[in-house]
Amino acid sequence: MNILVTGAKGFVGKNLCTTLRNIAAGKDRSFGIPTDITVYEFDIDTAPECLEAWCRDCDFVFHLAGVNRPKEISEFMEGNFGFTDTLLKHLERHGNNCPIMISSSVQAGLDNPYGKSKLAGEKLMREYSARTGAKTLIYRFPNLFGKWCRPNYNSVIATFCHHVANGLSIQINDPSAEFSFAYVDDVVAELIGALQGKEHRDGAFCCVPICYKATVGRLADLILGFRATRSDLSVPDLSDPFTAKLYATYLSYLPEREFSYPLVRHTDERGSFTEILRTADRGQFSVNISKPGITKGNHWHHTKNEKFLVVSGQGVIRFRKIDREEIIEYHVSGEKPEVVDIPTGYTHNIENLGDTDMVTFMWASECFDPEKPDTYLLEV
Repeated sequence: MNILVTGAKGFVGKNLCTTLRNIAAGKDRSFGIPTDITVYEFDIDTAPECLEAWCRDCDFVFHLAGVNRPKEISEFMEGNFGFTDTLLKHLERHGNNCPIMISSSVQAGLDNPYGKSKLAGEKLMREYSARTGAKTLIYRFPNLFGKWCRPNYNSVIATFCHHVANGLSIQINDPSAEFSFAYVDDVVAELIGALQGKEHRDGAFCCVPICYKATVGRLADLILGFRATRSDLSVPDLSDPFTAKLYATYLSYLPEREFSYPLVRHTDERGSFTEILRTADRGQFSVNISKPGITKGNHWHHTKNEKFLVVSGQGVIRFRKIDREEIIEYHVSGEKPEVVDIPTGYTHNIENLGDTDMVTFMWASECFDPEKPDTYLLEV
């Protein structure tokens, strides 16, 4: 199958072409599409004669090229109507009635130059379909977001993420203004579904079935909160799909020399303890380093439970139910990774039996709260 993508270097086009190339290379089988596909990537710097040849040979067209921030108002009609007209004439001249998808906008229903140019492009598509019998799919996309979206252009999410990630201020004119958003991976999934004849429709238009509504104020609060996670070691509520996709988008705007951030390492003569993450509902993650011969712990918990994983060195974890004398031992080693649960009601400790530092990855069901530590000293 030969697939023509116009606007291949744009936001949606780049994401779509990357996925199509992965499918062709056999790296992504999640869509159930055969790998025998060729992607024709057309953009503003592509030789015009390529468009002519590709319109002759293609089996499906994703028409994503368009203009939304021109220098002159006249460029709206040239880019969103004129190029669409050229594309359709090439297809019709070759008698190629393959399906064609066009990227329109919710603004096509508004009385502004951009909306009028998008509406004119839609009209061309309908007339072309009526004249040739070709299947046409018109998508009026809402506001889109995701990796590779250009900031300071036409995406509030891209602009907010870029500014906050780079330590710049953001401007909010109306925090109560609400918009609809679609994530680029959901858009790509829908477009590949359309390639298979499984497009979603809402009346006369095709649509992305997964969309989100959010006010500008909520967006700002969420994205500003993402920046704070580096200092308080928290993570956002990733159980909320919109927050999870927004956080993934935010991370893609981090300055390349600021991917890493420091942690606080608490040290004493016994070794060190470094907290990695604190979550509101999934507990606390940390790394504990014990010097040779050192024993740590000797305490128990009412409700807090833990998991220990020794990743380097060797040692023993001992348990004793607080009202009994029997001691239970689990020998642990980085050579044999295994997780040891630390149940409630058992006092426990961990001793380094080797001659090198023992490194233990630890998870606790609750973040440590000095006002309610739920930790009681008791020798095993």
